[in-house]
Amino acid sequence: MSKFLKHKVYSVIMSNQIETTITVQLENRDRNSVALRIFLVVPMAIFISAFTAWSGSTETSTFLSGLLFLPVLLALVFRGKYPSYILDFNRSLLALSTRVAAYVLLLNDNYPSIEESEDVKITFPEIEGGAKLNPYLPLVKWLLAIPLYIVGIAYVIYGLAVLVFAWFTILATGKMPATSAEVLLGITQYWNRVYGYAFLLVTDEYPSFSL
Repeated sequence: MSKFLKHKVYSVIMSNQIETTITVQLENRDRNSVALRIFLVVPMAIFISAFTAWSGSTETSTFLSGLLFLPVLLALVFRGKYPSYILDFNRSLLALSTRVAAYVLLLNDNYPSIEESEDVKITFPEIEGGAKLNPYLPLVKWLLAIPLYIVGIAYVIYGLAVLVFAWFTILATGKMPATSAEVLLGITQYWNRVYGYAFLLVTDEYPSFSL
């Protein structure tokens, strides 16, 4: 039977950050799926890009996969509110993007679902409709997060090397190295925390630089 690694951040320091839970399959991997993973994920990439096109370049970028940023910023600055329907949309789309990322990063062999899945769980901090958030901080969060982007890019480069190693290891042995899984999972969690602070605007707590 396949062994699964479940990892979730339960930290007092990170209590106001987005928490990301991903079920990671370490053993009995589907080598054929892993070998063709970059091609198999193309339909999901097209599906997510449709949200980007719908959102428009003035509100988001391809990098953020259609997440709504500008409407949230305006609502917080001028009304002190985080619209619940946008919160639900952003949470669902981040979960979808994370499911696709988990598949691309070889964390499991389950093809990403377009509906909610037990494989990935995204938990947002409680913001009470925006009442717990500083209404003016969103104007500069994207700027304050520049050091996070720099560290995150370094993590991505490191993660690519780990991913290549994991890919060859799975093809050779049918197993995912636990250390590789931890690194790739940690990078995914890191970037979700950065999104939560700088673009989803669901926390005023500056994310940690650590994985």
